[in-house]
Amino acid sequence: MALLLLAAIAALIIASVPGRAQQAASPEPAATLFQNVRVFDGKSTSLSPPSSVLVRGNKIERISTNPITPDANTRVIDGGGRVLMPGLIDDHWHTMFIRPTPPMLMTSEPGYINLLAGAEAEATLLRGFTTVRDLGGPSFSLKRAIDEGLLPGPRIYPSGAMITITGGHGDFRTSNDLPRAMGQMTHGEEVGGFALADSPDEVRLRAREQLMQGATQVKLTAGGGVASPHSPLDVSTFTLEELRAAVEAADNWGTYVCVHAYTPAAIQRAIQAGVKCIEHGHLMDEATAKMIADKGVWLSTQPLLDMSMVAMLGPDQQAQFAQVVEGTNTVYTLVRKYHIKTAWGTDILFSAAGASKQGHMLVDLMRWYTPAEALIMATSTNAELLRMSGLRNPYPGALGVVAPGAYADLLLVEGNPLENLNLVADPARNFVIIMKDGKVYKNTLPS
Repeated sequence: MALLLLAAIAALIIASVPGRAQQAASPEPAATLFQNVRVFDGKSTSLSPPSSVLVRGNKIERISTNPITPDANTRVIDGGGRVLMPGLIDDHWHTMFIRPTPPMLMTSEPGYINLLAGAEAEATLLRGFTTVRDLGGPSFSLKRAIDEGLLPGPRIYPSGAMITITGGHGDFRTSNDLPRAMGQMTHGEEVGGFALADSPDEVRLRAREQLMQGATQVKLTAGGGVASPHSPLDVSTFTLEELRAAVEAADNWGTYVCVHAYTPAAIQRAIQAGVKCIEHGHLMDEATAKMIADKGVWLSTQPLLDMSMVAMLGPDQQAQFAQVVEGTNTVYTLVRKYHIKTAWGTDILFSAAGASKQGHMLVDLMRWYTPAEALIMATSTNAELLRMSGLRNPYPGALGVVAPGAYADLLLVEGNPLENLNLVADPARNFVIIMKDGKVYKNTLPS
């Protein structure tokens, strides 16, 4: 209850800052008409002829190559031949963990962490990311504040606390927190950053707690990781029975389990348990890639190419990250070979400077994909993974596409990103209009 109160206060404070939430909450016309735009629809590898796109409320009503006559309540935007495309989607994001460092997370008041996250949410939206799938952290209150219009930010598909084992990836406790007394929780657990579970019953309980709070999918850490202090990459964490308990809990709620996993052993055990999405997978081998493809499991992974993302971590953790970077080319090569269903995300942690490179990480996909393929992945393909939440989906309309009936999450781009993907790496210059849910949050076109 205290955390919810602090989150609400944080949202109200942000809403009172000039130029932020008031701008997003300013009265919107009943409709917006984009004229003379070429549409990238999120699925095609080519642009449409010059078109008009009519937005009414928060949905796209009509798309036509013929002129659309606006009524008196319609705002008209002359696109000047620019490209209109869907808002970008990041399918592996940590809303609450981007700006704070690990020590800040463990020692700061929840209200301050929520303020940092609220500021980053606005920055995320202004980079053109209108939707994120949050893969761990107490983002429920921030999501609510954004949905209610208290402050600007992307749509959030929250997982809630990362569920992990004692000593697993996501267990940020120190030796002073040991031994763990049954029924006692540390600060990180109390604020919803992570949840410890060391038996099938505990896993089931923790999964149900996240679903109760509004999780759209359940996240477990099935193997070792980079950012946590106690979990070597080669470690497999949950037992098969524990993983199955989470899968059963999520399935009963009509949604799915995704797991953090790098190694063949961790990935294969998760798939045997019924997990439907693997996060990362950078150390997989060919047999594991074939298993993912044969079972129709999703892979949500990241083009990790350099060490700048872990500059704030210690030497042991940087050495582990180097192994992950070394596996990046292998994982994308296997993805292409076995036609694995692949989503794109960034997994940026503990660095506002790193977050500013969100679009750069989409550009990095060009080592393996054409610009069109990369943009399709970051729009309609990522949206396909989001729909796996079923009835737990808080945004049941179409995302990641420019189509009649879809949500009006739109970017007007200076230049053609299907020819020059580097445009998305400089959103301040190249995204001249950013619209989410039918509301314009940025417009730098001449009056």
